[in-house]
Amino acid sequence: MQTALTIAGSDSGGGAGIQADLRTFHAFGVFGTTAITAITAQNTLGVRAVHTVPVDIVRAQILAVASDLRPAAFKTGMLATRELVGAVADAIVEDPLPNYVLDPVMVASSGDRLLDADAERSVVSRLLPLCTLVTPNLGEAAILIGEPVDGTDAMTAAARRLVELGAMAALVKGGHMEGDEVVDILFDGNRSHVWNRPKIATRNTHGTGCTLSAAIAAGLALGHSLVDAVDDALDFVHRAITAAPGLGQGHGPLNHFIAPRPRR
Repeated sequence: MQTALTIAGSDSGGGAGIQADLRTFHAFGVFGTTAITAITAQNTLGVRAVHTVPVDIVRAQILAVASDLRPAAFKTGMLATRELVGAVADAIVEDPLPNYVLDPVMVASSGDRLLDADAERSVVSRLLPLCTLVTPNLGEAAILIGEPVDGTDAMTAAARRLVELGAMAALVKGGHMEGDEVVDILFDGNRSHVWNRPKIATRNTHGTGCTLSAAIAAGLALGHSLVDAVDDALDFVHRAITAAPGLGQGHGPLNHFIAPRPRR
């Protein structure tokens, strides 16, 4: 059995963060380990409070997992502050791990900010050069490259720019784009890959970014190619949204109990 690590915040509502990552790892048959960066008080309606974990404890969690339950892939999610971004980067440099999926979590589905403004540049300078793949949505991509990302041409250009900034590959997610179709664009460092799916009219989108990045990390841990891991993860998230249980009064969670499609 392969192991994967998630370095992210805890979601008391269970729909995103560490909780979503562990359920996704389990769905893909990968043993999940964690390094918790923050404890949040939140539900489907929003984030009520955030308590960041001391940087030395975050670093100790990463190194403890790496020294014994060696992950075949790992992801980062909510890092909250510039100090935490730096601590995670330092730990990754000290003990390099393979297949790093960077989910630049900046704003929750409810609109609550999950990354300090002064940490945004640190994500670009410290984490992008370390990652195998970065997975921003349109708003996050715009923040990372410093210009608006509107339309598929801009998404392709943004993905290429993120690779120029240091990432090995970039997946720009188009779920927030207007229209009846969702377009996701991956630039793998050599060529672009495009996925088109019908947009699902739903409020149950809490944890989509966390679930997607965890699913990609799981696929990489299982030895799948980057394109195949992204393809499987996008399919998993699409079906998990379709089968969402409709919990809560706001942005409800996905259904992580669905099975990933078999890879031939």
